[in-house]
Amino acid sequence: MERYEIVKDIGSGNFGVAKLVRDRWTKELFAVKFIERGHKIDEHVQREIMNHRSLKHPNIVRFKEVLITPTHLAIVMEYAAGGELFERICSAGRFSEDE
Repeated sequence: MERYEIVKDIGSGNFGVAKLVRDRWTKELFAVKFIERGHKIDEHVQREIMNHRSLKHPNIVRFKEVLITPTHLAIVMEYAAGGELFERICSAGRFSEDE
């Protein structure tokens, strides 16, 4: 994780926390999902990583890399600054086909 500087917390869930980080070399922003390691978790996350790596679409957050520490998995991905899709759907009600 030396390459990344933590900027702020951006969320939490059942399996871990998400943080906004800045690449120290390129200054790009990324989201990192930190997941506490455990045998069951490692298996589940490994499947998620394999699936996510194969996805290539402009409307899907881009996967960058996985970092492993003795206690956590850190999944580094593109930062989507627009917030959570669920919250946008709830507040907007409807979207046009173009949106």
